[in-house]
Amino acid sequence: MMTAIVVDDEPLARRALATMIERSDRVRLVAQAADGAAALPLVEELQPDLLFLDIEMPEMDGLTVLRTLRSAASPPLPILTTAYDQHAIAAFELHALDYLLKPFGQTRFDEAVRRAADLLDLRERAAAVERAQSALGATGVPRLERVFVRDARSIRPVPVADVLRVEAQSDYAALHVGQRVHLVDMRITDLAARLPSPPFLRVHRSHIVNLDHVDRIELGDDTRMTVLMNDGGRVPVSRSRASEIRNFAR
Repeated sequence: MMTAIVVDDEPLARRALATMIERSDRVRLVAQAADGAAALPLVEELQPDLLFLDIEMPEMDGLTVLRTLRSAASPPLPILTTAYDQHAIAAFELHALDYLLKPFGQTRFDEAVRRAADLLDLRERAAAVERAQSALGATGVPRLERVFVRDARSIRPVPVADVLRVEAQSDYAALHVGQRVHLVDMRITDLAARLPSPPFLRVHRSHIVNLDHVDRIELGDDTRMTVLMNDGGRVPVSRSRASEIRNFAR
């Protein structure tokens, strides 16, 4: 059973969420807090699976709590609760699992809890595979076959073969899949180590291309190169990588 902490400055809202949790057979309430500052030490001590977090709170709001928890070793899955919808984009950029608009009922609550349970199950399966590989003495970094991405209000697996290219965006990696772009919470260097090579080739510190989706590599007047993708995208090649690619073509 999952554990949860409820954080809301309104006693009635905390009580309503506590009641919904009591009615659920998937989650157990372990603590409550009236503001973000009080929630942080509780999260560190109790290590809950879920964090039901109000956004509009005095002193430290919910989004600040999420930013603070990003550096935690094992942060809980955040489910934001609010009467306002203008924070939805910021919430998902901070990797909130769900966004519950008040007033919400038991059905909507149960849906969010089900999604959390499914995601935790996926994480546990992935961890079990890594533990098994370690126990069997597997060497090297396991290659990714699929990447889990957020798609509106769901999480879906994307086969890496469908990824045309990857672009670094700060601490995130932007996956170009068809005409869509998905942000994943992984640095491009870490992702490059997990992608099969070939067909994936890092052509720049900020770009990885899938050679199966490359139309051609355009040569510049000097040592510069540009990768032209089948979807019309243009990807710059760094000088160091251009030299290596020229060697491949000899």
